[in-house]
Amino acid sequence: MINFQEEIKRFKPSLDVDNIEEMITGIDLTDMGDLMMQLAQNASDAKAANQAMRQERRETDGRTDEI
Repeated sequence: MINFQEEIKRFKPSLDVDNIEEMITGIDLTDMGDLMMQLAQNASDAKAANQAMRQERRETDGRTDEI
C-alpha cells in the first residue's frame, strides 16, 4: 500500500516545470483578432500613403482631380 505521507516527504518538484512555466507566461501571445486588426491597420496606412503620393504627383504635374 502507498504511504502518502512518506511520498509527500520525498517529493521534489521538477526544475523543468518551473522553467517551462516562466517561459510560457513570458510569451506575448497574439490571437487571430489582434492579427486581423493589425492587417487592417496596415492596409489602411498603405492606402493613405498611396493617396498622399498620388496627390503629391498631381500637384507637381499641375493636374487636378476635375474631369
